Amino acid sequence: MAAEGEAAALEFTPTWIVAAVCSIIVLLSLVAERCLHYLGKKLKKKNQKPLYEALLKVKEELMLLGFISLLLTVFQGMIQRTCIPAGWTDNMLPCQRLDVKAGATTEHFAAAGILGRIGRRLLSEGGAEADHCQKKGKVPLLSLEAIHQLHIFIFVLAITHVIFSVTTMLLGGAQIHQWKQWENGIQKDAPGNGPKKVTDVRRNEFIKKRFKGIGKDSRILSWLHSFGKQFYRSVSKTDYTTMRLGFIMTHCPGNPKFDFHRYMVRVLEADFKKVVGISWYLWVFVVIFLLLNVNGWHTYFWIAFLPLFLLLAIGTKLEHVIAQLAHDVAEKHTAIEGDVVVKPSDHHFWFGKPRIILYLIHFILFQNAFEIAFFFWILSTYGFDSCIMGQVRFIVPRLVIGVVIQLLCSYSTLPLYAIVTQMGSCYKKEIFNEHVQQGVLGWAQKVKMRKGLKGAARKAEPTSNADSAGPSVKIEMAKAGEDVVAVGNTE
Repeated sequence: MAAEGEAAALEFTPTWIVAAVCSIIVLLSLVAERCLHYLGKKLKKKNQKPLYEALLKVKEELMLLGFISLLLTVFQGMIQRTCIPAGWTDNMLPCQRLDVKAGATTEHFAAAGILGRIGRRLLSEGGAEADHCQKKGKVPLLSLEAIHQLHIFIFVLAITHVIFSVTTMLLGGAQIHQWKQWENGIQKDAPGNGPKKVTDVRRNEFIKKRFKGIGKDSRILSWLHSFGKQFYRSVSKTDYTTMRLGFIMTHCPGNPKFDFHRYMVRVLEADFKKVVGISWYLWVFVVIFLLLNVNGWHTYFWIAFLPLFLLLAIGTKLEHVIAQLAHDVAEKHTAIEGDVVVKPSDHHFWFGKPRIILYLIHFILFQNAFEIAFFFWILSTYGFDSCIMGQVRFIVPRLVIGVVIQLLCSYSTLPLYAIVTQMGSCYKKEIFNEHVQQGVLGWAQKVKMRKGLKGAARKAEPTSNADSAGPSVKIEMAKAGEDVVAVGNTE
């Protein structure tokens, strides 16, 4: 046994094995780093700044994973030395034990491999730390095997989330790209300066489909129609044309040939860096789920319905916003000069904030990735027949729901989000190209600096001694202010 323990230590491991393993790990790490580096250079070369920032967000998540991995490795000895009574491990278990007596708990750990499979430890001192608690008649707070499996689960979760987010954006972007031909057709058929036609509002195709039809006289029927509309042709050409015109007439009436499609794509690319990240509240969700994953509760099954219900609610709301835009026009006009123009407003969205929908989509994609990652992690770690996997009648619906969420979000909800959230009261900074954005932001910073300088000058000037200080003090303060402003203008 002593010889085996010595052979397992790094100081008694052949150097060629250590060198070979380190070489492979370093090589794989460098290949991954170089791939991300060249991808970033390619995105910057194509002026894809939002996607480049999303790539930086992915790198941040990988760095966070590396830090978590480091913490688990460094503190695993401390975790192993933290001993708890064996009886504390009898409650809130993902799987039910065959024998739960205190005296048999240590035997169960050894039989299950949690204390017995010392060979799969991350550091060479794992066996000694496990014996430390066994000598006291207790068990470690978390075994080496559990730490190792938790380590893998966190990595699989983050990678799955990134893959699912990228897949959703690619599929949704392909759907939105088809609208480019609508934009080109509108640009080509742009009306001239001749007399405007008179449009009968009630006979307009957009009004007929969104207001005059099924949901005109009943609010319930209107919501039901919006619910069903998200499953087939969620955005039609008339929807796109009308909302595009409403956006242009509200935010840039002097530019009727504004490329609305390009603006919408830029906004979506900017939002992608938010979607691909894993925020702190998502990690809180992971911890809560791990806490509630108790045998017999089937938490993993019931929680799969949460993103599905949220996704259906978002799709219904976005479709209903389009119906409300049509309703506002139809209620106020019977005939108008020119085309039908809708009025964008934050009032149509939840709490008057279109941005809320982005956070909900972020949560939906993460939760769906969490479900799929949890399934494959259990499958690879414990096998399909393990108790933590659950029964087949609970597994199949989870997988079906995950696929439905991914497809529905990609082909319906995300395109709806891209266009309908532009019907808010404000436009995004992506309405300008990158150079104009930098100019506007620079101008705003200079204005802010000037206001701050004026405020500081007022505070610095005494109220009672201002006149007694003489004109020389005021002249010096004015000169100093002019110098700072001049510096700001030259930047």
